[in-house]
Amino acid sequence: MIAPTVESIVRDEIDASVDEAIARIRRRCEPLGPGAAALAEAIARATAGGKRFRPALVVAAFDAFGGDRERAPALYPVAAAFELLHTAFVVHDDVIDHDTVRRGVPNVAGEFRARARLQGALEAGETQLGDAAAILAGDLLVHEAERMFAVAPVDPWMRPALLDLLDDAVFTSVAGELADVENSISAECATSEATLSAARDKTAVYSFAAPLRAGAVLANAPADSMPVLQRIGERIGLAFQLVDDLVGAFGTRIEAGREEGADLREAKRTPLVALARETAEWARVSEALALAHTGPIAVREAQQLLDRSGARDQLRLLIEDTLSQADADAEASDLPLAVRDLLHSLTATLPERIP
Repeated sequence: MIAPTVESIVRDEIDASVDEAIARIRRRCEPLGPGAAALAEAIARATAGGKRFRPALVVAAFDAFGGDRERAPALYPVAAAFELLHTAFVVHDDVIDHDTVRRGVPNVAGEFRARARLQGALEAGETQLGDAAAILAGDLLVHEAERMFAVAPVDPWMRPALLDLLDDAVFTSVAGELADVENSISAECATSEATLSAARDKTAVYSFAAPLRAGAVLANAPADSMPVLQRIGERIGLAFQLVDDLVGAFGTRIEAGREEGADLREAKRTPLVALARETAEWARVSEALALAHTGPIAVREAQQLLDRSGARDQLRLLIEDTLSQADADAEASDLPLAVRDLLHSLTATLPERIP
């Protein structure tokens, strides 16, 4: 797991702020009918039990910049807002990928497909209700995250800065997700540069750059810290997504949270696949990927050919290079030593997830 080390009291405070937001969603939904109430419960389950590393990153950056938690009542609500935003993107991503299970249990779409079955719906109706519920759940979570930023008890000058970084996170993530889907459906295989750009945009800003900047804003850090944090956060976030691509292709069921080789089964055009396309082994890799959906034997064959092509090693080297650039940027900056130590801890722990 990539996350800053924080004491249990911080986790408790983050969880309390998340729980408070979910309780508000429940209060607003319950009077609106059984469907809305069921949606609130599905949202609560989707938000429960996460690693909370994005909120923890907000708090860690705040601390590293010398913030005083006792004088920052907005710290934990703003941090928790990133967990809601992450859950929203995950719920929407499951709709895009037609997934109905996450971590071995039904997701929002899966729950509402089951609800539709109980109501006697046909298969098309199950899909329609499941997808609609998941889209609406994600919408409510994005709204709640934005609301938490909007009502956070901060100094007047801080609010525009916080809303600007949230705005950047949402727009960049949307653009990255859309580019990722376009890359996957295009008749022409996307270049490695295009897949890397999509990978960076859909994850790096909302997961790393924005939380780091939010903690800095709340700690009243110097304005010239923000571009540096943005650049380093994007590098770490890109590396994080590339590691996820390796996990999706080669990780175990436990590591990936779904069946082994799920990205290969779903024929996702990740940077790993784009790099393989640029090798002499591409013809054989392409044939194997076309059959990966048929079962575990075909998945294993695709994994072996991807490995043999050198694409796996290339991606590992790219991850190492990206993290080295992040470390070099941190060392060359004027960021406080505690902030640089935080950034180095992130770059050091991320490779531990590589399968």
